[in-house]
Amino acid sequence: IHFYKRKYRIVESTNMVDLLSMSAGGDEGMDRQYALIARLENVKILAQLLKSIHFRERSTWYISENGIKVTVEDAKCVQTNAFIKAEIFQEFMLRPGRGDEDGTDDLSFSVNLGVVLECLNMFGGVGVGENLGSAPSLKICYAGYGHPLVLYLEEQGVVTDCQVKTREAEECLDFNFANAKIISKVIMNSDYLKEVFSELDTSSEYIQFCVSPGTPNFQIRTMGPAGDCNVDVPNSSDMVELFTSSNTSSARYKLAMLRHGIKPLGLSEKVSIRMDERDFLCLQYMVRTDDGPAFLEFYCAPEEDLPDREA
Repeated sequence: IHFYKRKYRIVESTNMVDLLSMSAGGDEGMDRQYALIARLENVKILAQLLKSIHFRERSTWYISENGIKVTVEDAKCVQTNAFIKAEIFQEFMLRPGRGDEDGTDDLSFSVNLGVVLECLNMFGGVGVGENLGSAPSLKICYAGYGHPLVLYLEEQGVVTDCQVKTREAEECLDFNFANAKIISKVIMNSDYLKEVFSELDTSSEYIQFCVSPGTPNFQIRTMGPAGDCNVDVPNSSDMVELFTSSNTSSARYKLAMLRHGIKPLGLSEKVSIRMDERDFLCLQYMVRTDDGPAFLEFYCAPEEDLPDREA
């Protein structure tokens, strides 16, 4: 069963009337039909952000005046989010009153993220490497409920039109971290945390996070067939930018699930590690862009009542 369809149309730029430009009034020509119009001069940062949260095909998009939030989750116990603020776009417009609810501007839908990434990579090479200068520009359009997500990519006068079918937005799990009581929080440079993970046993089934006011302040531990491996980071270490812990937080998580959460390490500049009173884990990444920071989040539920592995 195919939940989407694609249409690619490549035309000469002389036949286009500023397809990737928005008029000052915003109501001219073909743009009038869209509830959302957003434009990026360089598609690469969006492709990188979406690629870092892509571990399932189905994604849910939430669009408000603050920007775009894209959510991917699995088994109601793991969730990743990408936040692209409106300020990151060169132009970002929501038409008043065209939202999902009467009298609102907010939009939401579900779409196949793999297909969106395939479209963003249409000209090849997008989402990898460090050279952001060669990527095409992007215009995102969406006319509202039941309509496709339309992506216009332009490079060297050639415009590609991709239409990806959308579905009604799926209800996503609310991990309620905003209201939960945060017990522990550690902020580190992403490269340092990447180095910590490189020391662990990746063949393990589980990984344990322990944050405590006492020694060791921050410990990550894996338990596998080859034995236990742990890395301790004191709160006085140069690796740690901020450390707070009101009580000991210690919980185990499935390493296969956590792998989804460490994908942004190579893209981000800083990472915040938080654990709440339920032992839910949140990794929040800050990604630097030319137009301000973007943020990626990963939530993971702990393994409940997991007995200690016998020696």
